[in-house]
Amino acid sequence: MGFNTPVMRFVTKGKMRLIVIGAGIFAGAAIIGSATFYFGYQSGLAKTRVVAVENVKNLESGKSAAVDFGIFWEAWDLLKNGHLKGGETADQKMLYGAIQGLTNSLGDPHTVFFQPEDSKKFEEDVNGSFGGIGAEIGIKNNQLVVIAPLKGSPAEKAGLKAGDKILAINETGTQGLDVNEAVKKIRGEVGTSIKLTVLRDAWEAPKDIEIVRATIEIPTLEWSVIENKDVAAGSSSDGQALNEDIAHIKLFSFNQNAPVVFYKAALRALLGRTDGLILDLRNNPGGYLEIAINLAGWFLDKGDIVVSEKFRDGRQEVFRADGTGALKDIPTVILVNEGSASASEILAGALHAKRNIKLIGTPTFGKGTVQELRSLGDNSKIKLTIANWVLPDGTVISEDGLKPDNEVKITETDTQEGKDPQLEKAIEVLRAEIAEKK
Repeated sequence: MGFNTPVMRFVTKGKMRLIVIGAGIFAGAAIIGSATFYFGYQSGLAKTRVVAVENVKNLESGKSAAVDFGIFWEAWDLLKNGHLKGGETADQKMLYGAIQGLTNSLGDPHTVFFQPEDSKKFEEDVNGSFGGIGAEIGIKNNQLVVIAPLKGSPAEKAGLKAGDKILAINETGTQGLDVNEAVKKIRGEVGTSIKLTVLRDAWEAPKDIEIVRATIEIPTLEWSVIENKDVAAGSSSDGQALNEDIAHIKLFSFNQNAPVVFYKAALRALLGRTDGLILDLRNNPGGYLEIAINLAGWFLDKGDIVVSEKFRDGRQEVFRADGTGALKDIPTVILVNEGSASASEILAGALHAKRNIKLIGTPTFGKGTVQELRSLGDNSKIKLTIANWVLPDGTVISEDGLKPDNEVKITETDTQEGKDPQLEKAIEVLRAEIAEKK
């Protein structure tokens, strides 16, 4: 791409393929992420009202700015010299605040500015081990929500569910709070507790949920076999008893361990002569794009389109399956819910579009954009939205998410009684497909 600093592209947490971008620009003691910023300053100095700003070096340029950046420097000067706390507020803090405001002006909850100290926390998320409550959070319809609680996490044990609205953190409202700030407030010392005020669609009023923070290890996969030895419960259309085994593979994250553990699970299914497979992507908030492409290769022919990136200029980058297609002849259904996001939506959407694999559950989260993590000169970073995800049939993953073929909800009563009607429906649909194949 013609740039010179390596960074990483992200689906939800990351994309393993390295890309490169340009380095940030230095200006005196301050570091600014755009030359246009300085061109604006040059233009501002040419205006009738000139504001001299300390600790900022001007770049000489003959280019003109499309907007009057002199107003920015007026505001800086007013706040720095006129506000009660202006003299005691560090220039660097004001600069980061300006960049934060610039980022927020795009109205995109997935484009996020990370100060240097926040970048480390973000990298911990990507690498799979960190301290906190163990819940993926995001912004949906301008509201902070739980995308998915992680398996076995304090959040899951405390009762948080995908789709829960977080109204307050320790009694401080979350209105207008971005994800990065919310994460900073939720995290804390292991063993300490935090109170979230949560509203669920099934509730009439918000409830306070107290959660004890812990060291979080992101799980990857669980495997089980659903046996059917009961003639009455499993019979084909011609009355013959079905004696099938169904593999239930629950994938929690598209992290770096996923290809290896999925390989082992797929091998067990193949060697065990599994008759059908349930791929469970519920409460899977995503991960590396390469992992989604890798896993799609088990179900699709080599060279099949898995997903495309569509950029603002109309260009598209296509990602194709490069696997064995070893599972493509095994009847399969996929479980999804509102906690299935990003890489989960890419894999589920691709298999639905290319193989007509049925989706069962509730609509997915709706994370249909591509992010790149780009470094600025002082190791602060911007997670930048650069493209839309496009499925093989041309569908753009929208904020409404993927719609299941069979919509099945889990009620509060189901949860209390330990029932899983979504899994039950998946077994029913899969057994019908197995019977039809036989």
